[in-house]
Amino acid sequence: DSTELSAVVSNAILSAYHGSLLSVSLGSPPAAIEHSPPTCNDALLFHEKCGTLIKLSNGNKTAERRRPLDEFNNGVVMTNRPLRDCEMFEIRIDNWVDKWSGSIEIGVTTHNPNSLEYPATMTNLRSGTIMMSGCGILTNGKGTRREYCEFSLDELQEGDHIGLTRKSSGALHFYINGMDQGVASCQTPPVVYGVVDLYGMAVKVTIVHNHNHADRLRRNNAILRARSPDTGRHSSSTPEPGQLLFHSNCGQKASIINGGRTALRPHATDDFNHGVVLSNRPLQNNEVFQVRIDKMVDKWAGSIEIGVTTHNPAYLQLPSTMTNLRSGTWMMTGNGVMHNGTTILDEYGHNLDRLKAGDTVGVVRREDGTLNFFVNGIAQGVAAWNVPPNVFAVVDLYGQAAQATIMDESGRCTLPDEGLALTPGTPCALLSLSDLRFHHLHGANALITNGGRTVLRKNSRSEFNDAIVMSSRPLRDGEMFEIVIQKMVDRWSGSIEAGVTAIRPEDLEFPNTMTDIDYDTWMLSGTAIMQDGNTLRNNYGCDLDSLGAGSRIGMMKTIRGDLHYFINGEDQGVACTGLPMGRDIYAVIDLYGQCVQVSLTGGSGLVDNSLSASHVTDKSLPSQSPVPSVSHRFHTVCGKNVSVLCDGTRAERGAGCSHGIVFSSRELLTNETFEIRVEKIEPHWSGSCNIGVTSLSPHEVSLLGGGLPERALELRSKVTWLVCGSEVTRNGQRLRENYCNSLERVRVGSRLGVRRDSDDTLHILMNGEDMGPAACGIPKAVYAVLDIHGCITALSTVSSSLLEEPDATKPPSITSESEEEEDPADHGDPHTVIQAHSLQFLANHGKNILLSHGNRTATRVSSYNQGIVVLPQPLPRLFLFQIRIDQLSPHWTSSLSIGVIAVSPERLNFPATAAALKRSSWIFQRSAVLCNGVKIREGYGPNLDLCPEGTCLGLLLDSSGGLHLYVNGLDQGVGAQDLPEVCYVLVDLYGQCEQVRAQGAELDAHEGQLPGEREKADMVDGVKESLCWVPPDPVALLSCEYLALCTRFKDLLLLPDGYFLEDSKLCVCHCDSCHKLRGDETYRKRGDPPREYAEPIGWCSFPLRLSPRSSCAQYKKWHIAYQGSSAGTIRRTLDRGDLLPGGSISAPVGARGVGKMSPSRGPGRGQNAPQA
Repeated sequence: DSTELSAVVSNAILSAYHGSLLSVSLGSPPAAIEHSPPTCNDALLFHEKCGTLIKLSNGNKTAERRRPLDEFNNGVVMTNRPLRDCEMFEIRIDNWVDKWSGSIEIGVTTHNPNSLEYPATMTNLRSGTIMMSGCGILTNGKGTRREYCEFSLDELQEGDHIGLTRKSSGALHFYINGMDQGVASCQTPPVVYGVVDLYGMAVKVTIVHNHNHADRLRRNNAILRARSPDTGRHSSSTPEPGQLLFHSNCGQKASIINGGRTALRPHATDDFNHGVVLSNRPLQNNEVFQVRIDKMVDKWAGSIEIGVTTHNPAYLQLPSTMTNLRSGTWMMTGNGVMHNGTTILDEYGHNLDRLKAGDTVGVVRREDGTLNFFVNGIAQGVAAWNVPPNVFAVVDLYGQAAQATIMDESGRCTLPDEGLALTPGTPCALLSLSDLRFHHLHGANALITNGGRTVLRKNSRSEFNDAIVMSSRPLRDGEMFEIVIQKMVDRWSGSIEAGVTAIRPEDLEFPNTMTDIDYDTWMLSGTAIMQDGNTLRNNYGCDLDSLGAGSRIGMMKTIRGDLHYFINGEDQGVACTGLPMGRDIYAVIDLYGQCVQVSLTGGSGLVDNSLSASHVTDKSLPSQSPVPSVSHRFHTVCGKNVSVLCDGTRAERGAGCSHGIVFSSRELLTNETFEIRVEKIEPHWSGSCNIGVTSLSPHEVSLLGGGLPERALELRSKVTWLVCGSEVTRNGQRLRENYCNSLERVRVGSRLGVRRDSDDTLHILMNGEDMGPAACGIPKAVYAVLDIHGCITALSTVSSSLLEEPDATKPPSITSESEEEEDPADHGDPHTVIQAHSLQFLANHGKNILLSHGNRTATRVSSYNQGIVVLPQPLPRLFLFQIRIDQLSPHWTSSLSIGVIAVSPERLNFPATAAALKRSSWIFQRSAVLCNGVKIREGYGPNLDLCPEGTCLGLLLDSSGGLHLYVNGLDQGVGAQDLPEVCYVLVDLYGQCEQVRAQGAELDAHEGQLPGEREKADMVDGVKESLCWVPPDPVALLSCEYLALCTRFKDLLLLPDGYFLEDSKLCVCHCDSCHKLRGDETYRKRGDPPREYAEPIGWCSFPLRLSPRSSCAQYKKWHIAYQGSSAGTIRRTLDRGDLLPGGSISAPVGARGVGKMSPSRGPGRGQNAPQA
């Protein structure tokens, strides 16, 4: 033993002398070196001895870390024998969790697993170990190579392969998805064991022996493209002389890759600064330096900063952030410009903190010394003057910005060519719609079937791209190219992309994704409109990533060169303009990510978007023509056990008997029947389907905590009426028994229908026969709902809905003609024009806001702030805009604010709350009025924090610039004066307020008039009537805290219930807030003769039972008075039925004398007891 120990020490001294640190640690006794490494033909498996949390399976080929959501380490496994020379040790990642930072580590060790005491992580082992961690190499727990390869183990996903081998020369190589990453260590001992550390996100791995090189090579390309979309394109090319690149001298936490074109912070989730990078040479005059943000993290605040500096990167000691540099530097940060660390411009251009991955930023110094910045190719204006020449471009990868790539000339945004001449239509205009197919040329992973009408992506679980297809011929102007999504997988992120291109299929070399094409291509990806691979705009009206199976996507190029998208037949508006005239435009579909299969729907023919050559006179009647109809469809939002097929006309339930809820694709119209047919029955299940209506919108399902329940009977978040068997239920409570024949008797071919009649009653139809009213009081906005339960496993729609005719084709009624002739000025009413557009919230909003229902409903989906929404059009004078509070949450305090701003909402940098707006803002908050964040008035109107669900709030600008707040249609008076001409409505969904909806208000001749401008006919009995009165919900008013306090006090008096009416809705609170919410008048008239009296504030009334000898008609003749009493006399007063002696009866302020006392409401004897 002493001989071996001295040999180890001698080897250590010699190794240190030659500078080989690796040999110091890995040197083994000479006895081991003299013998050749043991050879064994046993299969390479995991050793039975492993980390404390490791579970082995699959014949010791698979290792899995137990409790992966609770523990992140103690997951070390080793091979059962040493590795042979040139033997590949390769594993596949089988399972992954997103909870932890860090991931798998792999390497070799000289330690024998039989005698090793396993550490928590292999990097804790300080001898005999070489490990790859992230993208670096650790030797004995210390970093020896920082950037070993461009791949990072932390970025791998399920299905990726990692391997290693020790060459006969002693060189250690690592492999990722079959690609050799180069030499990691030159002097590896001959006897080493493979070791894997299932750390952090890595949960489960399996040893693999079959090598599919092509599959893993495609994975490598995908990872490289995710890290930098330009990596695979330019890695093989040599930099051009004088080419603009990043300088190798960069921040401490930054790295330069991709031949100097890409800069990144490899550990962006650990550090937020020290990411400064500069250009390798000075910028020339008028030379644009533009970078694309490739990767973002959501951990930090702040984002990318860009600018110029006079400092040479070769000699500059780089600061943690460029704004700390106090000389020769100009930077755009957020939405301001800083010079030498001092702000010189506020609110300049687009806010860089709101940029996302794929957006671009640029800077240019012009010949006149001015400095300009660009965001997504759009110039933001002059930011600085007298900037000296020979400045270096600088990018600060700060906060959320993790990676950026310099864009070459071909990738930079260019202005659209406006000189294109208008030419006649293409020759394909004579072709019919029936010949529209997918082109036979397509991406490598696409497969065309069904005669060219269906396309699917092969190997959808292992391949996520290379599946681009195009239309078989160019599209005509006004022709819609429409497809339906038929199959999705939940393996990948991202989904279908759709657009158009001017490139012929024969001339296109199909890329991995269509957004890689940098010319003559316009695509919609998610919510982003992209032209030539660059983002033109974000937050377009639809999100392709959120669509599911059964959704329809259409594209149409108008005669003016505009591109429109249609989702389920609904136009989403202009996506982009300037499509080339006279050139062939092909439709493009990219089956990317989750989207696997689509089919053509046949399109919609040509849409006439030109003006008609002739006009129909007001008195002429259109010729009779068949009224078009469209088949009813099921909504794509459904139970997790349901598949919606056949373009939404068929729904099938999979395994099991529950989770089969389906909705109609839209709200039911009045007297519209939604009818289905039973297509399939499995008799081994008991029970049957349920049918009815619900006020729950399918769009709101995502807001439910656990999604849809197992059964439709459990839908309780909104009111739901169902027929189950032969019973009618409302929110699971039985309303009627034996309503109809039991639904359990339906068979294949049976038809079931549901209809909401004009009298607000619900009707169920069985095989076309109306079963009569099932329930009453059904609201207008309801969806048909069915539960495919029990023996019923498949349904299909058989009914159709009539499309509404355009107004121009409807025969005018006599009434409408006479009205038009009497008041021709109504045709030019500006309110009618404004109302159709101003009731939609702007797509630019707070980051916690989700818009739905055509941007008319705003929902705050998380937290309590960042919920500001605005209207895109200014608020016209004398126009009342209203919102309705749809949803409140008791988890927070305070509530919404509403007001106006005088700055364009397109350029608004949304703060966390409306109170933080410091310029040109007038906000109603609680019972106060704020101007530029400063309170200018207190005690105005009701406290908005106490407004219950159903309350309608409105804003109106009068002719003199006064801002009015309306509560349930009642004007609260002028809250602020002298507002500018152009103001935009702003709503802040704060605290309790989680959802509001824009309300349409029909204005008549008196709407918007001030009190002094109304005629006497508008005043009835001295009470001003509101034309837009929306009565508050009585149930909501019962939630008043003051009423609850008074109710508890009454209960403490232990008064017999027999004195009071049982209906709690008759209890009225007269606190200040409830008084204003109801719109109660301050002065009232009562009695015979009428006497005016003032109703006091700050009390509650609890109605008493009427005496059998009393008549209600007597009340109208009595005057009102009030008596103050102590709590101890109330019971005796009720028992006597008369006032007790000594009480003082008084009329409130404003009464003209003390009137008679009202008749008794109690069961007592007296006839002159006052009203309690």
